[in-house]
Amino acid sequence: MEIQGFFTAIIIGLVIGALGRLVVPGRQRIPILLTLLIGIVAAILGTLFAGLIGVDDTAGIDWIELFIQIGFAAVGVSLVAGTYGRRR
Repeated sequence: MEIQGFFTAIIIGLVIGALGRLVVPGRQRIPILLTLLIGIVAAILGTLFAGLIGVDDTAGIDWIELFIQIGFAAVGVSLVAGTYGRRR
């Protein structure tokens, strides 16, 4: 991943975190900043995974990569919401 791709993943990750939170059913009792951080990590991991399976560089919008990133964010939000809620 190039440096430009890394910064793009961070910016997209902010949106991906919010979308991942919307995809997960029910209420998540985690702070929005934590959700955005999960989105950034999910965007980076999604980009790396898309590169591994060869769908990271397509003509136009990389829809498959975006769906992979949203999937990573949804899983991340679910895991963190489950563990974060039990601590309190």
